[in-house]
Order: sequence, then structure tokens, then C-alpha cells
Amino acid sequence: MLRSTGLDRNTLVIFTSDNGGERFSYNWPFAGQKMDVHEGGIRVPAIVRWPGVAAPGSKSDQSAITMDWSATMLAVAGGKQDAKYPFDGTDMTAVLSGKKNAFDRTFFWRTKRQGAMRSGRWKYIRDEKNEFLYDLEIDEREQANFAESRAKKLASLRAEFKKWESGMANYSNNQ
Repeated sequence: MLRSTGLDRNTLVIFTSDNGGERFSYNWPFAGQKMDVHEGGIRVPAIVRWPGVAAPGSKSDQSAITMDWSATMLAVAGGKQDAKYPFDGTDMTAVLSGKKNAFDRTFFWRTKRQGAMRSGRWKYIRDEKNEFLYDLEIDEREQANFAESRAKKLASLRAEFKKWESGMANYSNNQ
């Protein structure tokens, strides 16, 4: 459709998912699945086609989250966010166009029984009463728990996660 109308020359197309594969998916090499805060439950590929902006065949290691696409599409369309209701996401136009290098981000997730935070290379997970600290730069499969050996880092991320979570609505018993 885009090609037949000539819109393929200047249209941003994004193909991605909101979270990892469900129970019949194969998420290897990552642990976890949909509704889980491990990488297999949250890490998904994103493919972007944007002629004249994103170089064909280029690859980026930029971490992004679904909400970033809303902010990016609004910016591309020339819209402005309402200052009273800011987006959770970040406009990725500069990264997609190669004008800005990949940069560290902080992300938060939670389910009814789990919570997680990624800050740069570090990922904190709370799974009911158990806590884990992973260095995703060297361990994307989340196999080596650094919670004991990097206790200060764990405490710092735990505190930041709790601060974020305190601003979130509580889960009801019906969810």
C-alpha cells in the first residue's frame, strides 16, 4: 500500500512487540517469557524503516521501550507533548538518524509478583522476596547474580526502584 501510493519514500515504519514471547515461544538465549521481567519476557527486536533518515541495514544497540515509539512518532509528525501529561518515552529520532550515539537508559517494569529496573548495564529484579542483580553487559542470559558481591549497587537500584514504585497504583486483588 505504501509503495503504490508513493508514501514509502518518507514514512517511518516500526515493527516491534510490547514484550517477550508467550508460553509457546522460544526465547533462547534469554530466560523468561511474557509476563516475566527477565530478558525473555521483555527484550524484543525492533525493526525500523525510514528512508532518508535511518540508513538501510544499520544496526543500533540503543535500548528502547515501547513508549519511546509514541514520543518518536509524535515528534516526527511535528506534534508537541502536553506539558501537563508528559510521555514516559523518549524521542529516538536523533539516534535513528545517526545524529546521536546510543545512550544509557533507566527502565522499570512490574507484574503482580515481580519488579525490575534496568539502569545502563545493571538490572535489578525483585521476585517476591528474592532479589537479583545482573550485569547485562557480560551476562544477557541473567545467570550470574551479583547481589552479594555488589551489595552497594543492589541497595542503590533497590532504593531507586522503590521510589519509582511508590508512585505507581497498587495492584488490586482482582488483577
